[in-house]
Amino acid sequence: MKKNTKLSGNTPERSSYFLPIASFTFSVAMFLVVGRAVANNAVLRSIFSCQAQGLGGVIPTIDVSYQQGTNLSFITAGEVIKKVWLNDPSQVTMDFDGPVCMQFGPKPNTSAGDCKNSAANVIQLRRIKKLNIPGLPNTSNTLLTVITEGQGKNKLYTFRVIYGTDSPGYHTLAVFPDSSGQETSCIRGSH
Repeated sequence: MKKNTKLSGNTPERSSYFLPIASFTFSVAMFLVVGRAVANNAVLRSIFSCQAQGLGGVIPTIDVSYQQGTNLSFITAGEVIKKVWLNDPSQVTMDFDGPVCMQFGPKPNTSAGDCKNSAANVIQLRRIKKLNIPGLPNTSNTLLTVITEGQGKNKLYTFRVIYGTDSPGYHTLAVFPDSSGQETSCIRGSH
């Protein structure tokens, strides 16, 4: 007894058209789903050195949250962090990937002690529950100042640190070196 495997409507001509259409539809659907997932989970945000220094007239921002830390990396720029200030330390912790200058007092000496041996390239920031520090006002953001050294030059960076409750959508803000002549193109002319 032989079974008839040919069903009506399942002719070789129809199946040869169906397979490429189904394959194409599946590919487009996967591309859209994967593309959206990648966009929603961006791990790196990049900025050129001249932009991070505010030479274009805009202070760059860094989002920090309770859910995850946010890294500020100078590795790609080839710069070493020499000194860091955080205007409001009551809501953000900082950690470094190496030694950093920790000078206190009215007369800091950046050529002595740990300032001479600073070797950090990355700052890790994380939001914490607000600490009660007398004299500090309640703010929704703070200013992070970073001095780096690279290629025989010191650079001053300032970043507006924004306190958030949701994950910022990236975990690293990477500072990239400027291409030749780019630094002057970042400088905003006075009008």
